[in-house]
Amino acid sequence: MPSLKDLKNRIVSVKSTQKITKAMQMVAAAKLRRAQEAAQAARPYAERIDRVLASLGAAYEGREGAPALLGGTGKDQVHLLVVATGERGLAGGFNSSIARLARDHANRLLAEGKTVKILTVGRKGNDVLKRTHGSNIIDYVTFREVKQIGFVNAAQIGEKVLALFNAGEFDVATLFYSKFQSVIAQIPTAQQIIPAKFVAAEADAENSVPYEYEPSEEAILEALLPRSISIQIFRAMLENGASFYGAQMSAMDNATRNAGEMIRKLQLSYNRQRQAQITKELIEIISGAEAL
Repeated sequence: MPSLKDLKNRIVSVKSTQKITKAMQMVAAAKLRRAQEAAQAARPYAERIDRVLASLGAAYEGREGAPALLGGTGKDQVHLLVVATGERGLAGGFNSSIARLARDHANRLLAEGKTVKILTVGRKGNDVLKRTHGSNIIDYVTFREVKQIGFVNAAQIGEKVLALFNAGEFDVATLFYSKFQSVIAQIPTAQQIIPAKFVAAEADAENSVPYEYEPSEEAILEALLPRSISIQIFRAMLENGASFYGAQMSAMDNATRNAGEMIRKLQLSYNRQRQAQITKELIEIISGAEAL
């Protein structure tokens, strides 16, 4: 049984931890608002460019001469998984849920006899995946020193992906990230970015309205398709930022509550043991007095 001094030291230690988790919760809450606004602001543009590309791409469906980023290589053998996670931990299951989705997808492809290549964005995802799929990781990108993620950072990753595709290194590219829904809900998402894959309903809605494009549709596709890769990656990174702070806020709130419960139990044990010690001392005093 721990002594009173040990219990007291433990209570002080847990209280110090509680102060840290409470401070981290408040910091995450402060950063969450800005990250959430950035993620929500990026959605309309990304969704709109998807609809435009869906409208233009519908005309090329089943036709020869379609842009490679739209029609693909015609094969489905080599897959590139772009796994975007956080740079830091202490965010509950945020990083592990994205890595798990990517890992399950990779295992399914490998079981089908496909070749899998992984590009990790973020230190935590790389740390998780290299334990099980280290031989499949071909590149690793980190923005740990970047205070605020911008489009230029996403463009760097987009250029890497396009360079690999143009070099014939893969046939299909899938982006993994966590879509922000609320503070307590972040949805691990897999989105195919090469060849471009659009929701049929969006394409139908866009095609119901006639548009005339200037310059030609081919020129617009040639300009927008490579840019859309970076846009989707940028959107994923912003969604990840909001999801990370939401998950960290929830995790630190739970940790603060658990620390409070632990302090209550330790304080109860301390009081009971102290009371027992005082009672024992009183009995010894009374027994000594009676002996005299």
